[in-house]
Amino acid sequence: MATWNFIWGILLLVSIFCGGVSTSREQQKRNGFRIRLEHVDSDKNMTKFERIQHGMKRSSHRLKRMYGMVLDIDASVLPGNGEFLMKLGMGTPSETYPAIMDTGSDLIWTQCKPCSQCFNQPTPVFEPKKSSSFSKLSCSSELCKALPQSSCSSNRCEYLYTYGDYSSTEGILATETFTFGEVSVPGIGFGCGEDNEGDGFNQGSGLVGLGRGPLSLVSQLKETKFSYCLTSIDDDKKRSTLMMGSLATLKGSTGSGIKTTPLLQNPSQPSFYYLSLQGISVGGNRLSVKKSTFEIQNDGSGGLIIDSGTTITYLESTAFDLVKQEFKSQMGLTVDNSASTGLELCFKLPTDSTQIDVPNLVFHFDGGADLELPPENYIISDSTLGIACLAMATSTGMSILGNVQQQNIFILYDLHNQTLSFLPTQCHQL
Repeated sequence: MATWNFIWGILLLVSIFCGGVSTSREQQKRNGFRIRLEHVDSDKNMTKFERIQHGMKRSSHRLKRMYGMVLDIDASVLPGNGEFLMKLGMGTPSETYPAIMDTGSDLIWTQCKPCSQCFNQPTPVFEPKKSSSFSKLSCSSELCKALPQSSCSSNRCEYLYTYGDYSSTEGILATETFTFGEVSVPGIGFGCGEDNEGDGFNQGSGLVGLGRGPLSLVSQLKETKFSYCLTSIDDDKKRSTLMMGSLATLKGSTGSGIKTTPLLQNPSQPSFYYLSLQGISVGGNRLSVKKSTFEIQNDGSGGLIIDSGTTITYLESTAFDLVKQEFKSQMGLTVDNSASTGLELCFKLPTDSTQIDVPNLVFHFDGGADLELPPENYIISDSTLGIACLAMATSTGMSILGNVQQQNIFILYDLHNQTLSFLPTQCHQL
């Protein structure tokens, strides 16, 4: 009996980790799944400040790509790259590989053999011939028709995704069985990249798009809900989590601080997740930001998107100037004008103090959804450098709520009701 109790305990723990006790694989599919996420710089010996600087370099290119895509400056310009990796199983038998999670794009893809040109990746390149569940998609398939750029050769659908910074993936569209934890899902459409170049992706072995378009993982799974919870950027021991399906809901938290705001859609770029930002407060002072500053304009510009793949928050210049001015007024510290950090507003830390007073920062979203951020989500200090900086920057043409501001906040995307909900949470405890 003791042996049986021990075995049952192990099975119970495994079941809980995968999202609850279930009697079959089909039950797990109905419940959805959860996957641990890892920051792309987690294996590097960096301070929090250095990680933000590193991420900012990726984000600045990403912002330009997104803005170019919205205005259709180049039809091939798509967001790519990202900040978090998710481990997937692929093929039959299943092989594990780390893929970049990207809420700013749709296509799922990985590098495939035979590879005429491939960038270095941390795992062996996927070999379709070794998988019994691999199948090429025809040119008449709905997923092929959904590609922004495609061609047809011998009735096989060929794609090209160019990311605007000389990074690209080119190959054939196919279907394959994907495994997420203990849940296997057959027939997922993905790009099998045989010609890939660029240094923006080599931290992973491919990319998983979680956007709103038909090619994304969310759309193909026909899931109406997904969520994630991101731990602090500098804590390698605590893992972030992505949840899909019914597991995406934070159980037991209804009415206990959850805020909900509508998800908006931009006809110029329907894949992005737009929010209606009504205003910003610093230290209790509501800033005189014009409401039109964050509205989507007729030409597709403007608006604010929430994005997991952008490190810091970027605000339209008129709004950011007001935020910057208010922080200068309220912080009571000397401004550091050395521009050595790459961040736009930094202060010199007092030599005789280990703590500083930080004014609270609140984003006011439509529906009365006020997001009050903890100080560590917007003020980054480094005692060695003797500075504290605002982890935000200015932009032109569009605004982005970045992942540093999303740390330790449970974020739920409800695509059926077209809403986004958030709740302050210790993400590593989920």
